[in-house]
Amino acid sequence: MANRIRTLEDLSFAPNSQPVVFLRLDLNVPIKKGKISDKTRIKAALPTLKWLLEKNAKIVACSHLGRPKGAGYEEEFSMTPVGAALAELLDIEVILSHDFIEDGFGKIVYDLKPGQIILLENLRFHKEEQAGDESFAKKLSQHAEFYVNDAFGTCHRADASIFAAAECFPIEKRAAGFLIAKEMQFLEEAFRAPKAPVTAIFGGSKVSDKIEILRKFTTIANNMIIGGAMAYTFLKYKGKNVGNSRVEIDKLPLVEEIFKAAERRNVKIYLPEDHLCGAEFSENVIPVVVQSSEIPDGLMGLDIGEHSAKVFAKVIENSKVVVWNGPMGVFEFEAFAKGTRAVAEAMAHCSGTTIVGGGDSAAAIAKFNLQDKVTHVSTGGGASMELLEGKELPGIRVLRLK
Repeated sequence: MANRIRTLEDLSFAPNSQPVVFLRLDLNVPIKKGKISDKTRIKAALPTLKWLLEKNAKIVACSHLGRPKGAGYEEEFSMTPVGAALAELLDIEVILSHDFIEDGFGKIVYDLKPGQIILLENLRFHKEEQAGDESFAKKLSQHAEFYVNDAFGTCHRADASIFAAAECFPIEKRAAGFLIAKEMQFLEEAFRAPKAPVTAIFGGSKVSDKIEILRKFTTIANNMIIGGAMAYTFLKYKGKNVGNSRVEIDKLPLVEEIFKAAERRNVKIYLPEDHLCGAEFSENVIPVVVQSSEIPDGLMGLDIGEHSAKVFAKVIENSKVVVWNGPMGVFEFEAFAKGTRAVAEAMAHCSGTTIVGGGDSAAAIAKFNLQDKVTHVSTGGGASMELLEGKELPGIRVLRLK
């Protein structure tokens, strides 16, 4: 395929050399009081790191972390805990570099020994990173011979380290790491010629966040399941009373467009037929079962009901390909997690290809400890959705064979 992305196996290292590799990773992990609460993204980077280490590469690794102001060092967002975690998981020395755009950095790279990795301090301490600044990209990559990107979750952004830095290298010296290659396999190739029935599950808070992906799947899916807060806008369009549930009135014309597109292509849309409600948005609110598609005034829908969960689960389990993006309710509140759990369990029981599209869905399936029971859990919420929408991500485009 002429426009496939280049992978690690496409790189040609000279025999007995120690090639210097600029490696962009997604090490944006949650840190509280200096401690990492979830190392999933760090662990996802290990296969690429280990492969490069086995090739005797000198690795200059980098990532962003959190949302610093871009005006210099902020201790809260330092990569120090990440470096320590990498050192522990790989059992090697990780050298954290603060001054990687200074003149002396080249000597640090030159002096790097086998069994050591350089980790650059948080890229977003520099405003030039998110601005996609070409001069900054050249400084980042000037000491490396090869460019590898394995930060799928950031590929939809044209940050300096994602796009401009890659362009500092000839195409034959650029490649995607194992994580990006895996993401592309499931998120792009799985929907080129999928076996029917294909089911797409959408949840979350806003229709406006999912407009393009909803449109896209009216051309791909056989079934579309709509849950979460966005379902109430769909129900409102159908003339249902939704009580105090969140409704995007200004998006009703878009909902009409989705229904008409689905009808033209014989796509069945499933909406909640019963609900679990509360008088207010609160973890401690008393759950109220509503055995109807209509929600009484004074109540808001906070989860799908038991009947809806069973209907949705049956559709999912009978599908050949399923993609899930967005929870069915406020799964963070234990009393309103049953609908999302039912979808996660149905995904686990489905014998077809099951893909979780990052974000809250990935958090949910991890909460229920079912991440190993599905085919693929994406590491990038926004990136995975844009890829499924058919968009060409900047970080992917620069890795494609011309």
